[in-house]
Amino acid sequence: MAKLYYGTTTEPISIDDRMLAHVKVVVATKLRRGESFTLSWIHGADEPAGRSTIWLQPSIPLRFVFDSEQPEALDQNLLKRMANDANSSRGLSLDISMDEPAQPGSATRPASQGAKAARSLARAA
Repeated sequence: MAKLYYGTTTEPISIDDRMLAHVKVVVATKLRRGESFTLSWIHGADEPAGRSTIWLQPSIPLRFVFDSEQPEALDQNLLKRMANDANSSRGLSLDISMDEPAQPGSATRPASQGAKAARSLARAA
């Protein structure tokens, strides 16, 4: 699992390497433009039930740490879906499925599947 360090906190957000590679591209693009937005995820199975959201803005330090030495292959369709989410009032969510094609009007799995998928994609450490 890769890790996203946010601000001055020492506790990282653990995210699947492939998902974090996509998040990194979307976040870097938004922050380079000076655009702030939210990033949300469902807590992992080893944490109290719930959901977290952080506010990302250019002045808050971020560090992306990957377990793999080689860069992950990026899916352009997934990047587009994630960028659209980040540009919406909903913000970027890690509850997005990396394997399903985009559905018209929906970029995430149904709620019943979203929690299960999110647990495998993002866990706050």
